[in-house]
Amino acid sequence: MTTQGQTVWAIDPTHSEIQFKVKHLVISTVTGYFRSFEGALANAKEDFSDAKIHFSADIDSIDTNNEQRDGHLKSDDFFGAENFPKLTFESTSFTKTGEDTFDLVGNITIKGVTKEISLKAELGGMAVDPYGNQKAGFEINGKINRKEFGLSWDAVTEAGGVVVSDEVRLHLNVQINKQA
Repeated sequence: MTTQGQTVWAIDPTHSEIQFKVKHLVISTVTGYFRSFEGALANAKEDFSDAKIHFSADIDSIDTNNEQRDGHLKSDDFFGAENFPKLTFESTSFTKTGEDTFDLVGNITIKGVTKEISLKAELGGMAVDPYGNQKAGFEINGKINRKEFGLSWDAVTEAGGVVVSDEVRLHLNVQINKQA
């Protein structure tokens, strides 16, 4: 699918991972995933330097390998999934910084709050699968402060330490498929 000289690529959810990491008790890291998500990239330049990207993840698909914690994350203490069912991202720029590296800037909306974030993206390569489909892979990394988005639940240990850090690291491995 091409729109006004642009090629459209859709995220392949079966070959992609949307991951977040949060320090727990400041001594270990808890990893979580969004299991249901969608997104696309549109570009006219072959090197992707003009790409426009949009993405959304279903909050109800959070998976941290602990059902009780997942339920707490979906509650109003954190994401408020009932009232805010999706996390969304819309790029404002995708700037080439090296042969296969980019600065990805855009607006992320979580729990009704929109903030600009900057992420680092690396093109892992391009390939054609056995069925003739053209694919590209990106690794994207960044971080946000959860409290800026109203994910403000806090608890303190007996020793005065925090249970959950404010910083959340984002890590995405995304394979995109060129749309015919």
